[in-house]
Amino acid sequence: MKILITGGNNAKTIKLLKAFPNHFVLLADYGDVPGITTENYAFTSLGTLNADSIAHILLNFCITESIDTIIPLHSFEIEPLAKSAVLFSEYGIEVLLPNLDLIDQYVATEQSANPELNIFVKGVCVFSTSNNIPQNFLEELNGAFTLDKSSNYKLFTI
Repeated sequence: MKILITGGNNAKTIKLLKAFPNHFVLLADYGDVPGITTENYAFTSLGTLNADSIAHILLNFCITESIDTIIPLHSFEIEPLAKSAVLFSEYGIEVLLPNLDLIDQYVATEQSANPELNIFVKGVCVFSTSNNIPQNFLEELNGAFTLDKSSNYKLFTI
């Protein structure tokens, strides 16, 4: 499986590489990106940032690079990709985000200082930096999450 994680220029995204040891991960960002390629991951550029066509840029990139799953980490990508998730799925690309009608409850109003990170795929925790892996969640949990001050899951964004 080939996974695209946006926000690749941010050091916080490196934590996500541990979640996918058996997959190839592209860490991508807009503008200049270091040209590093290894056996398990690579950094790549998504080109120039155009906030009006985020979904189009990412869909085109995913199709061109044969991406199976995308994990958007930039806060400005969340809503456009949640709105376009059905279109991505028509091309066989899974967008790891909650459904559009639930997205607002998972968007953080402030950045979390909590270092724990959990990745859910349809409610199943596939990775956690915590010693206690969360169990038995609703299918709506889909994506990379951290906990806010009230211990509510919020999307991990940069």
